[in-house]
Amino acid sequence: MQPANITQCSTSDWYTLGTVIGAAFAEDPIITWIFPNAHEITRLFLHLARHVYLPRGICCLAGEAGGTMWLPPGQSSELPLPAMLSLALPALFRIGPAPVLRALRVSGTMAAHHPKAPHYYLFAVGVLPEARGRGLARQMLASTLAQCDKAGLPAYLENSNPRNTSLYQSLGFQPQQTFAPAPGCPVMTTMWRPIM
Repeated sequence: MQPANITQCSTSDWYTLGTVIGAAFAEDPIITWIFPNAHEITRLFLHLARHVYLPRGICCLAGEAGGTMWLPPGQSSELPLPAMLSLALPALFRIGPAPVLRALRVSGTMAAHHPKAPHYYLFAVGVLPEARGRGLARQMLASTLAQCDKAGLPAYLENSNPRNTSLYQSLGFQPQQTFAPAPGCPVMTTMWRPIM
């Protein structure tokens, strides 16, 4: 595995980060159940990158081939109200209320399952299809997992794609609960990485 050019993001990287992760999630079982097209998926990740994960979190890019979005302990994953409205209102006109309601239901269920103990939260790791199989996800996750270990804190994620289970397990994450976050939605599995 050749080392990738992985960089920590600054707030000015929101467009690249959101676009890359949006494209990487274009085949994700849960996100494609929520949203009918790739444009809406990318809009979601652009908003999350700009208004949540870059200002509050730890994010990195592997060039324009992949990215991660983390939150350290104590940071909220909630979109500020103006950002929520600028995401949801145009979506209501373009795609109707059903996808927006599905997104709110899934988000609410995820929040209800979220652990209360202090932890690092991996919201997203995504690699573009043409760059998969080169170890980019593992390399991008390594530095933040090292921060977890240095701080003596666990990490948590929701795995929305069973193809990723073996990667997460190889990094120390253990499956916890599997559930459908909304009626008719594909299942997700919560995973916890204890203090290493």
